[in-house]
Amino acid sequence: MQLLDGKETSRQIREEIAAEVAAMKERGERPPHLAAILVGHDGGSETYVAAKIKGCAECGFKSTLVRFEDDVTEERLLEEIEKMNADPELDGFIVQLPLPKHINERRITEAIDWRKDVDGFHPVNVGRLSIGLPGFRSATPAGIMDLLERAGIKTKGMHAVVLGRSNIVGKPVASLLMQKSEPGDCTVTVCHSSTRNIKEICRQADLIIAALGSPGFVTEDMVKEGAVVVDVGTTRVPDATRKSGWRLRGDVDFDAVAPKCSWITPVPGGVGPMTIVSLLKNTLLARRGGVFE
Repeated sequence: MQLLDGKETSRQIREEIAAEVAAMKERGERPPHLAAILVGHDGGSETYVAAKIKGCAECGFKSTLVRFEDDVTEERLLEEIEKMNADPELDGFIVQLPLPKHINERRITEAIDWRKDVDGFHPVNVGRLSIGLPGFRSATPAGIMDLLERAGIKTKGMHAVVLGRSNIVGKPVASLLMQKSEPGDCTVTVCHSSTRNIKEICRQADLIIAALGSPGFVTEDMVKEGAVVVDVGTTRVPDATRKSGWRLRGDVDFDAVAPKCSWITPVPGGVGPMTIVSLLKNTLLARRGGVFE
């Protein structure tokens, strides 16, 4: 069993990005500029945005954070998005999800200029991804693909089982895995809450991507010997031994499953760091221009 170490892999990629940005600055070019819109004070959102701003600083990017209270109107939020769409000095921006219930997330996502949609959530980017055209790939699926590639895992011909059908992870990672590329070129099965015989399907998998948000869902009897397991889950569960009173647990019962795997991601330290660095990669692509040609 070998660990798919997202922490170390993301560090290497950040160093590569930082070197390219430093070269840009030496040539007198402006660095990439990433902005984030944060609504309210959700603890998880605060943590994610802080990590993104820290990543920008480490890579030499310019970053901007625009904050609104959770009673902001949808119209005011749309005004800010239009302002960012029109800013020629801003390469990409995100609107941190989730948003308050009175705001239509779909309307907000569709208002973002898809050429600045470095989260890869806009329907145009999702559509381009699905047919293999260049564009911004959703950060978590892109991070998973980079993790597989940098570990040298040859996925061609694998049977990949994706657990979860979310628009943010399940659907886009399934699309990437089935494309004729490396990594990719897999036969893909997507399982969800209505799938029958999930255990039997998982036991056939060479590669399992677990993205259900259900702690410990994937058990030892669901994984065949030598499988590759990527755990996207990050659920807070109570832990009286921790000062915080909680710890992060993935969708995979790691201690029981790991001995059967050829490769497996830890939680934390697996997919999470790759998500942040994928956002930075998308912003650098936007700064370079030409990603949609």
